[in-house]
Amino acid sequence: MTRRQQLTVLYGAFAVFWLLLAIRPIDRPTWLLENTLVFAGFGLMYAIRQQVPLTMASHLLVVIFLSLHAIGAHYTYALVPYDAAFRDLTGESLNDAFDLSRNHYDRLVHFCYGLLLALPVRELLMRLAGIRGFWSYFLPLDLIMSSSLFYELLEWAAAVVFGGGLGAAFLGTQGDEWDAHRDMALAGIGGLIAILIIYARNRGRGHDLP
Repeated sequence: MTRRQQLTVLYGAFAVFWLLLAIRPIDRPTWLLENTLVFAGFGLMYAIRQQVPLTMASHLLVVIFLSLHAIGAHYTYALVPYDAAFRDLTGESLNDAFDLSRNHYDRLVHFCYGLLLALPVRELLMRLAGIRGFWSYFLPLDLIMSSSLFYELLEWAAAVVFGGGLGAAFLGTQGDEWDAHRDMALAGIGGLIAILIIYARNRGRGHDLP
């Protein structure tokens, strides 16, 4: 299978998954607002497909992240029934096992933002800006953390503009006054873990190439 065929299968599978989740979401206005990120992500990947050919590993990581986000958009992040699904599979409550008082799906996705997108971001920076060495590890982490900050500001602005239930659903703090801080911290931790893994792999290979 050629690279083009692999990408067609990968993004075609995601498109089917996304379309299924587009059917009767819990809150259509929130779904539309959340999916602006998916449209932006797809637009970016399409725009750079020729100029910046990312590795298949990066494409796969992007699709996994977008899939996690699509689930959150379908249910709204605060209502993703992961605990009910886990209970159906195991007979136990995941929230009870870890003494969780809120729905933590949003925390997972923020963590995965750093963990899954650090490699694609690093490849983009290396190919577009030609960075190498220390900066090829530091700048991706810096960009992950700064973009996480920007997103939290965007959430706050959207909540102010739209207000009411839509603003609250998109903001998704679930009553946690430190929600934005914890989300940014998790994105940074995920990104740091990914960068350390990439560094260890590249050091074993004797180069810092993607």
